[in-house]
Amino acid sequence: MIRLLLFGFLVVAVTVGAARAQNLPGISTSRQFRIEQLPGNHTRLTGAVELDGGDWQFYAEQVDIFSDESRLVASGNVVFTSEGGRIAAERVEFDIDAQTGAFYNAEASTLLVEDIEPSMFGTQEPEMRFRGEIIEKIGPRTYRLTNGSFTSCVQPTPRWVLEVSSATINLDEYALLRNCVLKVKGVPLFYLPALYYPVQADGRATGILMPTYGASSIRGQSISNAFFLAINRSHDATVFHDWFTATGQGLGVEYRYMLGPASQGNIQAYQLNEHEMTIKDWFGTGERTLPGRRSYELRGSARHPISDALRARGQIDFFSDVTVKQAYQTNIYDASNSSRTIGGNVTGSWGAYTLSGTGDVAETFFGDTEASLYGASPRVSFDQAERPLLGSPVYFGFSSEYANLLRRSRFDDQELEAGLQRLDVNPLVRVPFTRWPFLTLNSSVGWRQTYWTERIDEVAGQVANGVSRSFLEMQTQITGPVFLKVWETPNSGYAERMKHVIEPWVNLKRITAIDNFDEIVQLEGIDSIVGNVTQITYGLDNRLYAKRAEGGGPAVANEILTVSVQQSYYTDANAAQFDRQFQTSFQGTLPSNYSPVSLIVRTSPTSELSGTLRAEYDTQFGALRTISADAGIEVEGWLNQTAGWSQRRFVEGLSGFDNPDNLDHYLNSFTNLRTRSNRLGGVYQFNYDIQRGRFLQQRVLVYYNAQCCGINFEYQSFNLEGLVLADRFGVSQDRRINLSFTLAGLSTFSNMLGAFGVGTGTGLR
Repeated sequence: MIRLLLFGFLVVAVTVGAARAQNLPGISTSRQFRIEQLPGNHTRLTGAVELDGGDWQFYAEQVDIFSDESRLVASGNVVFTSEGGRIAAERVEFDIDAQTGAFYNAEASTLLVEDIEPSMFGTQEPEMRFRGEIIEKIGPRTYRLTNGSFTSCVQPTPRWVLEVSSATINLDEYALLRNCVLKVKGVPLFYLPALYYPVQADGRATGILMPTYGASSIRGQSISNAFFLAINRSHDATVFHDWFTATGQGLGVEYRYMLGPASQGNIQAYQLNEHEMTIKDWFGTGERTLPGRRSYELRGSARHPISDALRARGQIDFFSDVTVKQAYQTNIYDASNSSRTIGGNVTGSWGAYTLSGTGDVAETFFGDTEASLYGASPRVSFDQAERPLLGSPVYFGFSSEYANLLRRSRFDDQELEAGLQRLDVNPLVRVPFTRWPFLTLNSSVGWRQTYWTERIDEVAGQVANGVSRSFLEMQTQITGPVFLKVWETPNSGYAERMKHVIEPWVNLKRITAIDNFDEIVQLEGIDSIVGNVTQITYGLDNRLYAKRAEGGGPAVANEILTVSVQQSYYTDANAAQFDRQFQTSFQGTLPSNYSPVSLIVRTSPTSELSGTLRAEYDTQFGALRTISADAGIEVEGWLNQTAGWSQRRFVEGLSGFDNPDNLDHYLNSFTNLRTRSNRLGGVYQFNYDIQRGRFLQQRVLVYYNAQCCGINFEYQSFNLEGLVLADRFGVSQDRRINLSFTLAGLSTFSNMLGAFGVGTGTGLR
């Protein structure tokens, strides 16, 4: 951004050759003026004076050259042009040898053509205009402006200007502006006593970004500012500051880097200092004082190659107070996310072998203090991908894992530890049969040995006494017979050819007896395997393909519709409670020999239209357990619409689904609509709780971009019912507004609390 503001001042860097008295060496002149020699080595040019120095031109009604003083004075409609820039002044005094001087009552403009993002200037040429009572060149690369202004709005009457009492600009190091006032349509909006900009020599834009104004039922009025530092082409940083009249202020920083396509990362840190405040109670009849508090939030991710075989990654999403996220975050996902996580992984691959080490911790809050922590630190796995055994058609592979599992529950000022260590080994032998294209069989036998350092005792609960388990898992997957039909569609405007595939399949699995199932601490899925059971999973996949061309490209076969149905049968009814293939397992339902019927429908008839339907149907009770659907449409960049609907249904007599308090029913929508030129646009987003008849949040963003400036407006209504912070602040709903202006050449940003974070067509630069 700074290069946009400062490049305009380059026009005053006049390279005037040493013009001497009579012949003006190195400068060509027009015959439309006359040359008069005056006493004291004084030469006067009068008339329509035109001086051409090659890469610059000088026009004036009168030019006086004092050769003994190396001084030039020009007056009368003075115009100086150089390298795409133009400056007009009433009078100019210039030291020819020192290359310093002053332009009085000057107005200037220059085209910005190097390293400039055109979209920052709307539909206009990237141009900067500035004026000043005095514009001085005080050094080789240093300038001073007195009582002036500058703008990048090229309208006859600029829509916005930034006025300053003085500005000192060193083009290699910094720009210092004093007493800055931003005016839009002549109305003062912001005042800052001083601004300091570090100036980079490359094409990155370093500087202070446009501030945003906000208001909230909880936070009061607010001003958000940001400073963007382009360290170099691969590193940048942004410093954020938020000031809230009712609650306090926040300070944050974001650092981003990219060392290569596979080596990049970012980290965000934000601290909020809330001061002591006095609020009214729910009924408005009294007041209470809330103590001040300090909270922080850390976010980030990174991935790097260590060598050709080793890769490392890490991520963090950590907060110190979950109620702060609920009260301050504009993004509905961040506001409703009650889990804080931190993790890292190093993975190495050498041929068929993979070694991985992971550490991850997640803590989920239920309210403001009750929480459950889970994860593993460390989790080390060593695997061999399947490969032919001694050159035969038999494949062998194995997986192994050591995990120090972390489990801790905190409630009513008590903590319950349930962590332990686990060692698991699982070799596998597989024999595929693929000779027939319409029928395939895959048979495998795996042996699993697992050891836990703790077990469940009927009397004492979880005790530090190890337990082991071993079993065989025999499995055969049968796919087919596959039925296929292809037909031409020469008269169709949709596709050249269609193909329909019907693919039935059966999976037979037998797990040998596990006699000590009740002694195993069930922390993860592999701990909940039920033994002495035969499971038959069967399903049918229908796939429809269309060979069609889009966007002027060649015709390509795409899967436009998939319908998949599956169900499992268990010889042991308890196994239905622990089958990870179905979403409604682990819900406390009664044992059953049959799983629910799972239905998944996916469709994508064009690249702009897609949809998904998921449902699980309980055959025993003849009712749907869960159903969800989502769809999206995108039309040539001007419309982006996504919607989602989900319901956990009431089923009388079915444990886990017969309590209305445990059911949910949601409708979500996101609409982004804008003109093709992106001059006018907006976003409407809502999340509606149908079960309880209330909006969780509604969010509206509207923006307008003119030729050189624009405005962004955002409104959000966030429901606090059922949250702890509703009692803290004495409100059931937080209504928030945010307002920001976009000016040509000056960047906008989304603050660390999510204001203007989606859909406006603008962003951090």
